[in-house]
Amino acid sequence: MSDIGKSITQFIIEQQRVHKNSTGEMSGLLNDIVSACKKISHLVNRSGIIGIGGAAESENVQGEVQKKLDIITNDVMVDHLKWTGHLAAMASEEIEEIIQIPANMPKGQYLIAFDPLDGSSNIDINLSVGTIFSILRCPEGVTNPTVEDFMQKGSEQVCAGFCVYGPTTMMILTTGQGVNGFTLDRDVGEFILTHPNMTIPEDTAEFAINMSNQRFWEAPVQRYIEECVQGMDGSREKNFNMRWVASMVAEVYRVLTRGGIFLYPLDSKPTTQGGKLRLLYEANPMSFIVEQAGGVSSTAYQRIIDIKPEGLHQRVPVILGSKNEVERVMRYHKEK
Repeated sequence: MSDIGKSITQFIIEQQRVHKNSTGEMSGLLNDIVSACKKISHLVNRSGIIGIGGAAESENVQGEVQKKLDIITNDVMVDHLKWTGHLAAMASEEIEEIIQIPANMPKGQYLIAFDPLDGSSNIDINLSVGTIFSILRCPEGVTNPTVEDFMQKGSEQVCAGFCVYGPTTMMILTTGQGVNGFTLDRDVGEFILTHPNMTIPEDTAEFAINMSNQRFWEAPVQRYIEECVQGMDGSREKNFNMRWVASMVAEVYRVLTRGGIFLYPLDSKPTTQGGKLRLLYEANPMSFIVEQAGGVSSTAYQRIIDIKPEGLHQRVPVILGSKNEVERVMRYHKEK
């Protein structure tokens, strides 16, 4: 019998029952996240009507100008997760320090790192944005987590997911046993399983990269993209299509549904930062999802989820997607 049509709540509970020693705490946490994402979806959908689009008069910890919805969606995530008793602490891309659970609230055994609104620069032009999250276990015996407790490799994630707010609202989820996609049915207010066991084809003819940064790329990336652009007339003897949405959730969702390669490589601009995308909030959860779907995710020099984090807002280069194309880029770097 097909699982298609199951609610995400039913799906999560059935997955919980497979694990005999499960306490149900993870199921509860995932339902809290689902609830928060429904609220964010509603706010994104109505942002123009209720006047919460546009820039705020503030910057985030990375010095980037915040959108009003960056601040609002961060508050939604915190407000939905701080009181339920499933978390020991939180970390947000928008906040410099970790977010402690209030002293009068119960604490759980998990940590969460999240980007409340990825691609928020797209809000005012009505393109897809999303929420990304990564769940880790709080080290045993720790009751007041510190930044160091979040410094876990991506391979230690117990769950990762993202919600993309586009023509439909989709939630993509993995707990290390494959990847499943759920579509929000607004009539009943529930996410429904529509894309079970998502897999990424090993080959692709589609790439996504910000071409405006071309002059800053390392030589192996220059070589790879030039081959793609030359198409049938070049050494690959194959035509490629380029896509770029400037929203990681939209880019990764496309890779999951029809294959492709997404590159935000190291370049000479953010070399001192180590890359553009944040390891804890973006690179790790997306890499976990991509690998669970049969793809590959790398900095071009190493597997992303093998990196030991050194800071809460550490950045890394990201190259992910269809296995054969990502491995080709990695090979070009080794040859260099």
